[in-house]
Amino acid sequence: MDQESNGAAENGFKRPEIKFTQLFINGSFVDSISGKKFETRDPRTGKVLVSVAEGDKADVDLAVSAARQAFDHGKWPRMSGSDRARIMMRFADLVEERLDELAELECLDAGKLLFLTKIIDLDSAIRTLRYYAGAADKIHGETLKMSSEMHGYTLKEPIGVVGHIIPWNFPTIMFFTKVAPALAAGCTMVVKPAEQTPLTALYYAYLAHKAGIPEGVINVITGFGTTAGAAIASHMDIDMVSFTGSTAVGRLIMEAAAKSNLKSVSLELGGKSPLIIFDDADVDKAVDIARDATFFNKAEACIAASRIFVQEGIYGQFVEKLAETMKSWVVGDPFDPRVHQGPQVDEAQYEKILQYIEHGKREGATLLTGGKPCGKTGYYIEPTVFTDVKDDMLIAKDEIFGPVMSVLKFKTLEEAIERANDTKYGLAAGVITKDLNTVNRLTRSIRAGLIWVNCYMQMDVDCPFGGFKMSGHGKDSGLDALHKYMHVKSVVMPIYNSPWS
Repeated sequence: MDQESNGAAENGFKRPEIKFTQLFINGSFVDSISGKKFETRDPRTGKVLVSVAEGDKADVDLAVSAARQAFDHGKWPRMSGSDRARIMMRFADLVEERLDELAELECLDAGKLLFLTKIIDLDSAIRTLRYYAGAADKIHGETLKMSSEMHGYTLKEPIGVVGHIIPWNFPTIMFFTKVAPALAAGCTMVVKPAEQTPLTALYYAYLAHKAGIPEGVINVITGFGTTAGAAIASHMDIDMVSFTGSTAVGRLIMEAAAKSNLKSVSLELGGKSPLIIFDDADVDKAVDIARDATFFNKAEACIAASRIFVQEGIYGQFVEKLAETMKSWVVGDPFDPRVHQGPQVDEAQYEKILQYIEHGKREGATLLTGGKPCGKTGYYIEPTVFTDVKDDMLIAKDEIFGPVMSVLKFKTLEEAIERANDTKYGLAAGVITKDLNTVNRLTRSIRAGLIWVNCYMQMDVDCPFGGFKMSGHGKDSGLDALHKYMHVKSVVMPIYNSPWS
């Protein structure tokens, strides 16, 4: 693979101003009660960008109190859906007006590619806000056909105060994936961004307030999972938690919810997604899909296709072409438009990925490309491809969350299905074939929440997203996400002497 200078894009690049580093509670930026701060770092260099307020339980209590007051007595849940929609549309417009600045801030904090962040992450954020704004005035229950002389109907009501805990790999997308449907439903909320990437969430809180979202509706607490996140999960006055992150932390959140007030929990967790390529596939196209499905966003993606199953008839050809295409894959500064892959988010993730690469070597997989760090500074790793991988190897079982692809050989459709399902996860999968019967069989047999056919990572705000098994439960995106932030209430009353039943 090619490697650009890690500072290649610094010439002519003006670092965006970091405007917000305090907690956002009840419509105002405030210091943490303890006065503590923590550092967020530039993944390109490992150097400190800025110190950010470190919220903990006391700050969460303040934020929840503000959200509870806004829900129980404030305007937002009591507005008409059309009025909420109008404010959400204004929020989207404000994000769009600052698209370049927000994309640069996201890349600076997370190491994401600038040009893709503009056309994918920020575009998705704006479309998500507008999609749920359009749904806000279309929330309604049903009239029930009761079997006796009774009239029954259902109401859909906002679930209450929601705690959103969002990950570091897609800070902007996940902020709006969770916040937008909750806003449309009439909920109030406390948002905890990942400690690695806190900066854009604070900016979005400012823009929400500027758009006219009332005080207390959106609160943002920056801090650590073990303190601020744990306080949200166990808080007695939070009605629901929506979490995206690791399966291990998802377990802790469910446990905390059960031990506190049995709050509703929605979890989008880890994955070890298979991409199954059959002999009839166009090999060149399959190689391109597999490469992008694995290494997009430096493979910091829960849906990354890190297990590539290739049927034996084209296995050798696929591996040869894959090795060739990886030679032109550029690792470097994410602000450089020539670059395909930026740095991993932080040192801990960087070291974890390198350890898995060493596991792959020791377990006997064949290292086709990559396998080591690159660059003199920052958290850059060569895109790594292992072939001759066996199902029981750690690199084929564990979610690595980094640029490591495992290529496995299979013979039959039945074998592919069995091996693809031989995982604790069930988030996503893909199939590449020209045979419609194969498509129908496989899409109905793979236990995963989202399956792509002859493509991969094609996401949309209207497409429900969430996993099976230990990849979690509950859906983000689509109208399913809107409905999860609402209670269904049944109302029944007698009807006397009705002319019809």
